[in-house]
Amino acid sequence: MTSSQLILLFISGSEILLLALLFIFYVRLRKSEALLTAMQEGQESLVNKMHFNAELEQEIVESFAKRQVELQELETQLEARAAELRKLLEQAETISRSPQFLRELILTGRKKGQTIPQLAKATGLSIDEVELILMKAE
Repeated sequence: MTSSQLILLFISGSEILLLALLFIFYVRLRKSEALLTAMQEGQESLVNKMHFNAELEQEIVESFAKRQVELQELETQLEARAAELRKLLEQAETISRSPQFLRELILTGRKKGQTIPQLAKATGLSIDEVELILMKAE
């Protein structure tokens, strides 16, 4: 073998080696492209899910704000009702402690057959006061 044949053989061998490297590089490039495409699809899916979650979170926040307003309105109504009930209770207590009401209560109870101690306990009066009211009524 002459030196020109050796050089030609060396160049041909290096070309085959370069061709093999080029083929390997091409295959790896294709795998990288496929991986990149899969990653892009995954990223798009993730972005879509994040967008959906953001919308859902916004709806929850809006619903929460709406419920807060409703609760504040209900609290205001409840406070108004409580004040009204307190006023009615005070009126009822005033009426129930009036002498005329107590007298009617004692007379009605006596007609139903209640004893003097029972009437005293029910009205919060002493036994003597109940007896006095009954004597005046007779």
